[in-house]
Amino acid sequence: MIQKLAPRSRCLSARPLRKPSQSIRRSQQVDSGASRSRAARSRSNDRDIVALVLTRVVHMRRQTDDREFLAQTGLSKENASAKFMQFETSLRKTLSDWSKSSQVPTLLTTLRQAYVEAGSDGIDSQLKFALQGFIANETFSEQDILNQVKIADLRFPYEWFPNARSLQRKLHIHVGPTNSGKTYHALQRLEAAESGVYAGPLRLLAHEVFTRLNARGKCCNLVTGDEMIFPKTEESQPLMNSCTVEMVPYGPVIEVAVIDEIQMIGHPQRGWAWTQALLGLKAREIHMCGEVRALPLIQELAAALGEELIVHRYERLSPLQAASSSLKGKLKNLRRGDCVVSFSRRGIHSLKKEIEQLTKRRVAVVYGSLPPEIRAQQARLFNDESNDYDILVASDAIGMGLNLSIKRIVFESTFKYDGLEHAQLQIPDIKQIAGRAGRYRTAAQATEDLSETTDSSDVKKPPPSPPALGLVTALDDIDMPIIQRAMKNDPEPIKTAGLFPPDHVVLRFASYFPPKTPFSYIMRRLHEISRMHWRFHLCTLREQAAILDVIQEVQDLSTSDRLTFCASPAHPKDHGMKAVLLALATRVAQQSGGALLDVPELGLEILSYDGPINSEYLHKLEATHNAVVLYLWLSYRFSSVFTSQAMGFHVKELLQDKIDGLLADTAKASRARKFLRTKREAAIKAELEEGSSIQDVDNEEVEEGTRNPSDEQEEEPALEAPANEVLPANADETTEVAEGSSSSSSSSSSSSSTMPPVASNNAQDGSRHENVSLGSRPDIGSETLPLPRMQEVTGP
Repeated sequence: MIQKLAPRSRCLSARPLRKPSQSIRRSQQVDSGASRSRAARSRSNDRDIVALVLTRVVHMRRQTDDREFLAQTGLSKENASAKFMQFETSLRKTLSDWSKSSQVPTLLTTLRQAYVEAGSDGIDSQLKFALQGFIANETFSEQDILNQVKIADLRFPYEWFPNARSLQRKLHIHVGPTNSGKTYHALQRLEAAESGVYAGPLRLLAHEVFTRLNARGKCCNLVTGDEMIFPKTEESQPLMNSCTVEMVPYGPVIEVAVIDEIQMIGHPQRGWAWTQALLGLKAREIHMCGEVRALPLIQELAAALGEELIVHRYERLSPLQAASSSLKGKLKNLRRGDCVVSFSRRGIHSLKKEIEQLTKRRVAVVYGSLPPEIRAQQARLFNDESNDYDILVASDAIGMGLNLSIKRIVFESTFKYDGLEHAQLQIPDIKQIAGRAGRYRTAAQATEDLSETTDSSDVKKPPPSPPALGLVTALDDIDMPIIQRAMKNDPEPIKTAGLFPPDHVVLRFASYFPPKTPFSYIMRRLHEISRMHWRFHLCTLREQAAILDVIQEVQDLSTSDRLTFCASPAHPKDHGMKAVLLALATRVAQQSGGALLDVPELGLEILSYDGPINSEYLHKLEATHNAVVLYLWLSYRFSSVFTSQAMGFHVKELLQDKIDGLLADTAKASRARKFLRTKREAAIKAELEEGSSIQDVDNEEVEEGTRNPSDEQEEEPALEAPANEVLPANADETTEVAEGSSSSSSSSSSSSSTMPPVASNNAQDGSRHENVSLGSRPDIGSETLPLPRMQEVTGP
């Protein structure tokens, strides 16, 4: 796993702080002398962390009169100075004791990790959490703490869904590489059912399946975080739903459910949604589609549930291999049927312009934030051999879903911005994108029906000729070893499934805290003391804590409302977003004033701007677009407050048109792309120089880091892991316009977070406030449990 570069601190410390390099964690045998050397370097780094922590404590002390700081920490103006002094004294004693001991305290380990992940901001956040805990613990009795620990026992998540456990469900898993027909066969079963649901990772996929099912006469709803379509029919309510996985309805019993890309159950931020769908859907048949690496974990979960599992294995329908060489950095070497993959919208538009100028060929573009209709149109243009759109430039949006007649994948880079810095793509990501080359269906067949542009339509008809060889290469030589190595190796099996506490657990846990306790502390405290089974991991709290801190000072906002905002696609570090969050939360608390034109913080005046067209103007457009997307997301949750939904969609389209028009002027984007290429080459060379000496990030001694936050702000991921509809770090594709602060993990045009949607938890099989015996079931994943009936099926 590539480790993140620690950002440069803006604070002074006793000595220059050494930064962990961006490297691959790998286990290797070392002699005792090397171990002692690493231990000495680690202790030296810890002294640097202590010096930085003490500097940040002094900075925090100066904020004790700040209203926002008081609201976020739960202090009052009268006792803030005294309480903070007590906390500082306790902290300094802990750090002083460490300097005289060989044992590293837990607090220092946590602060060190916070610095590695987010620099000085990470330390500030961790110190604020420690201060909140110092204050809260004064009011807790021993019994209170025992009750908190009991509620935070999350070892048996299958008991959250008693109604699903009462059904005798049959599980099917369709596993195979890309372009193998696995999703196609699962959707065939869904089409034959009377009722069902499709759950996909992207709004793009949900929209494509929605179109496909309606085209085949199945009345189907579309349900995503910021868009819901309910077709009008004279018949009864539609019995089909196409959803993003976070928005799956858990109420009625259905015949068939299809859960796509099941390997994302192991995602560190979004995995909870796949786990929740697998455990909680009340479907008589559940069809999961995904990579082979998810199979061992799914088998163990099926065994623990006592449900039959049928395994369908598929082979790739066309050959795929890595090319022997790159394009030598020359776009002139592109040919008809090529797809160039870039990871930022600016890079995509820059490449489009350069390719059209150099090759005189027309170029289609596909990336996450494009509306589904435009994306489908661009796909048709590229697939149609009768026109002159010969080349495609795309983001990793093509990795999941679009069925494109690509002959060769060309990686413009093997590094992608992940919300903190540019990290190397991992093996599953490279193979997922590379698998789009050499599609089984021909270009003409791909355009026969709009609804057949998804990955599910791999195998409708046999092609008139043998499938073509798919090739994978890179634009530059420096990326070729990474691609060739990834194509030869298999990714490791997924070991754990993601979890997030459902809202009824959060609400019970919050009830033990005083009313003015910052809700961000409550959430972090729940994460801190949660007990997990070894087959699960707790999804991380990305930006939820920051959102909760922003809205903490809003009075009369209920705990449920705070949970909803916690799940919203907002990035507090974006320009103007804190003011927008505060304004919208205030209107929810007041239950009025939510008309679009009554919220000046949205910045809609940018639509009538007639000043100079520059990068500052583009950033303002992006910030306003993000604010409008948040407004639309909230309009589905607080419809009586935010009443201008139709106008919001219209404004969003106007902003998107202006942004795309500006991005087409790519002179600056071209220069930025060359600059990022230089950074990428430096990062790769640094890794090669480290060689076999690469060790754990905490034990490395490296030179000063090179991360420049302003550079990352300029480069935005084109497709983020989308918990679009529910989470700040997982917003839908449409939030791509300002993703500089989002986190990437897998592949969806959204910035993602991990907080499950409040709406979905309302349908926890009636168990929202149900008392269940957490110890009454056998240990999930236990090796002593017999596997249920399991069948192996090759192909359909």
